[in-house]
Amino acid sequence: MNTLLRVAIQKSGRLQEDSLRLFKESGLHFNNGKDQLKAQADNFPLELLFLRDDDIPQYIEDSVADAGIIGENVLIEKQKKNKIIMRLGFARCRLSMAVPRTENYTSTSWLHGKNIATSYPNLVKAFLNEKKISAGIHEISGSVEIAPGIGLADAICDIVSSGSTLMSNGLKEVETVMQSEAVLAANPELEEHKKNILSELIFRINAVQKAQNNKYILMNCPNESIEKITSVIPGMKSPTIMPLTKPGWSSLHSVVDENDFWKKINLLKSFGAEGILVIPIEKMIA
Repeated sequence: MNTLLRVAIQKSGRLQEDSLRLFKESGLHFNNGKDQLKAQADNFPLELLFLRDDDIPQYIEDSVADAGIIGENVLIEKQKKNKIIMRLGFARCRLSMAVPRTENYTSTSWLHGKNIATSYPNLVKAFLNEKKISAGIHEISGSVEIAPGIGLADAICDIVSSGSTLMSNGLKEVETVMQSEAVLAANPELEEHKKNILSELIFRINAVQKAQNNKYILMNCPNESIEKITSVIPGMKSPTIMPLTKPGWSSLHSVVDENDFWKKINLLKSFGAEGILVIPIEKMIA
């Protein structure tokens, strides 16, 4: 019996880099050399398999891999028996329709009767059915954006991040089919001991994700403003408050969402807060 949890990740590319960084931040150590197809953690019962993105859902369904990190768009497109366990917050992109910039596109009705080039035929078909649009789907892999320019299709549906590739090929984004990000997916019929390992991995990843979204904040404040300040940044349960040697003043420590912090900084200063320090959190366990 294989006692290791086998997790598939992208063989090469940005998604692999982000996945390995997440595992490292989760305290997992791997000794994998260049071009290795698998690597075992030396401090956790987990083995990585380095595979092509498109193959990961099939490997999970076939129980060759127990779980995998993959783009949500690929996972849904492949329609395999994979269960999304958690969203990971990186590799965000969108699957979008694009047409030549010279076209007067006003609504999805423009797509009726047109040919659409894509590497995601199942997702495009579902989108067209939802919009009640009849159009041809031309499945190709790679360099989808050149299809209209060489007369292969009237429009394309492809992954978009910044949109610069579309622009350089004379295209414009007109419809968003779906938003996507990296997800951790797993075989829904894992053995019990592997479910336990997966639960421990999820626990670690959650601690990393919470830390990334929050900052530890320290400040000096007049005692009469403590109630106002704690109502603005309440912390996980309540802030830590310690008296200073200066009469009437205290040091207040709390945890705050980084996005909220920038919205509240001026309010904190108006309450008399001084010497505000913002410190990164490495791990955060609720």
